[in-house]
Amino acid sequence: MARILITSALPYINGIKHLGNLVGSQLPADLYARYMRARGHEVMFICATDEHGTPAELAAAKAGEPVAEYCARMHGVQKRLADGFGLSFDHFGRSSSARNHALTQHFAGRLAEAGLIEEVEETQVFSPDDGRFLPDRYIEGTCPACGYERARGDQCENCTKQLTPRELVNPRSAISGATNLELRATKHLYLRQSALKDRLDAWIDSQKGWPILTTSIAKKWLHDGDGLQDRGITRDLDWGVPVKRGDAPWPGMEGKVFYVWFDAPIEYISATAEWADAQGLDDAAWRRWWRTDEGAGDVRYVQFMGKDNVPFHTLSFPATLMGSGEPWKMVDYIKSFNYLTYDGGQFSTSQGRGVFMDHALELLPGDYWRWWLLSHAPETGDSEFTWENFQASVNKDLADVLGNFVSRVTKFCAARFGPQVPAGGDYGALEHVVADELAGKLAAYARHMEAMEVRKAAAELRAIWVLGNEYLQEAAPWSTIKSDEAAAEAQVRFALNLMRIYAVISRPFLPEASGRIMVALACADWSWPVAPARALEALPVGHAFEVPEMLFRKITDEERAAWAERFAGVRA
Repeated sequence: MARILITSALPYINGIKHLGNLVGSQLPADLYARYMRARGHEVMFICATDEHGTPAELAAAKAGEPVAEYCARMHGVQKRLADGFGLSFDHFGRSSSARNHALTQHFAGRLAEAGLIEEVEETQVFSPDDGRFLPDRYIEGTCPACGYERARGDQCENCTKQLTPRELVNPRSAISGATNLELRATKHLYLRQSALKDRLDAWIDSQKGWPILTTSIAKKWLHDGDGLQDRGITRDLDWGVPVKRGDAPWPGMEGKVFYVWFDAPIEYISATAEWADAQGLDDAAWRRWWRTDEGAGDVRYVQFMGKDNVPFHTLSFPATLMGSGEPWKMVDYIKSFNYLTYDGGQFSTSQGRGVFMDHALELLPGDYWRWWLLSHAPETGDSEFTWENFQASVNKDLADVLGNFVSRVTKFCAARFGPQVPAGGDYGALEHVVADELAGKLAAYARHMEAMEVRKAAAELRAIWVLGNEYLQEAAPWSTIKSDEAAAEAQVRFALNLMRIYAVISRPFLPEASGRIMVALACADWSWPVAPARALEALPVGHAFEVPEMLFRKITDEERAAWAERFAGVRA
């Protein structure tokens, strides 16, 4: 049994996430966590809401709520949506927790002691109308690269170009819209990442087998242009982790908070501590996952994220851990994803374009979305969501293949032999051929899952479902029964056991539907079919079952057209 630590990039607190956010981190992380648990490994799956920084303050102001109350409410909303999609976090924490405040301040103190924090005087945009300095995201304007008129002071949402406020055309305050902006001097703390460049470079080189996407992004930030830059870790904001050196005040930094991208990754550790607190456990329970001097040396740590988060997880967060001089567990593998686009364009909250998590669950249960998103995961390039593709995938894969198999087997058995596993004789030559083919496909499925090859795993799983339907067609127990009832019984017994195997191996992709299959079979044996021939005898003769309700319904053409129109938004 291995010990596997899994973290998903933290979703921002500022609103409900769209399907592209979901498939870029949380959903594939859940797939991997569920699979590893199913194989008997000890798993710690951690995520949290990222609650600090400008997006939280702006969203709270728009909602007319104090920022702390807004974040608490939205954490509850995001947790309920995560539950709706079957995300099996061991803990879903909050970066505003007392644990994260203390640990962020601890790291800052350690980095300062190591000489890796520098106080820098710089000019920053100040808004006299708002009476405050404006962090980058509090400034909007026209992108100089693509002309998008609502680009932020740190990045253009439209073309993803990294920006500074000075590069924006016609900049304005995102709070008040004021254009009366000026530059004033202020002091901030910088993490001297450049001093750790060689160590980071060597560490990245030592990580064999990382995805090309992950490594190429990290290397680009390390070596392109002027190379790895020192990074500001404080901001002039009210909401955030107050700047301190451990428990001590930091002279000259009064009224400032740590930058969200400094404290957010630290929340992975803090959320694990929150988990221990919630379980009534002592600090040793979480430290065994994170401190290599306290048991984390044998932990395999895997992170899941969209490609825009890769620089912070391959450089900035590792720099924090390395620079502390303490034995913190470093990531072993980073699974990064490209983008999911929506019907020829981008998802857009402001334009009401695309499907967001709450609306998705209003239309269909989480498993429908899980299947499409994971089977079309943007691994080697961007993927595009279209309603035509979604309809076809649901109708053909879920309804016509998996759902059809479950329905045909249980209904035929109940009608001809009663609602229990029939006896019959031994399995015949066809069953042994199918069992051998199943063994090969299960081995391939396991290889893809362990390698986090999401789309390949989905394709192999579907092929296993198809195998069952092809078996039914060839065995044709409805014909066999006319001449050899015992042989027909054996064929149905084989198919019912295959149905249990489907529930077990499909659970990482389809947790709700798999659970319904097992309830119908009145079976609590979730053991992985490591020996398919033996697993095909798991349900004993006489074991009672029920014919389940329709596992998956089809999407009609009328529904597809209505949904496409509803979520089209305003096209750019």
